[in-house]
Amino acid sequence: MNLEQLGLFGVFLAGAIPWLEAIGVVPAGILIGLDPALTVLFAVTGNAITIFLFAFGAGKLRSWMRQRRSAKGKTEESPRIIKAQRSFDRWGIYGLAILGPLFIGTQFAALVAVAGGVKPLKASIAITAATILWAALIALAFVVAGFDGIPGFESE
Repeated sequence: MNLEQLGLFGVFLAGAIPWLEAIGVVPAGILIGLDPALTVLFAVTGNAITIFLFAFGAGKLRSWMRQRRSAKGKTEESPRIIKAQRSFDRWGIYGLAILGPLFIGTQFAALVAVAGGVKPLKASIAITAATILWAALIALAFVVAGFDGIPGFESE
């Protein structure tokens, strides 16, 4: 495995970590000299895997939480779910998909969307599409601005 492959693998793994996000990893990958298109591809792929996991996990978690609250005799939703629902009602799935990567992270945007009643697949696709858009725009901005690697850190 050469240095560029190792760097792309690192970008893939870092993109999958909540709060690092693909949009945060793309500039780092470009600055160390990785190919911008491959950096976007690997960062978004790592991020998308965890988006799907969080969204589908959130569906199961929401069902479990409702059953647990019902078993305890509680009929209203938890305060966290109410807060998530308010955010979702205000922005909708597409607003959440566009703003999520910037403010709460893609994985947590998926959780909020599913908690708000969006099907996990729809939430995952919308948030992944927005992540691709953001990552590509950031990569383009870095390339146009001439940030194609810090001297001494290029992966070649």
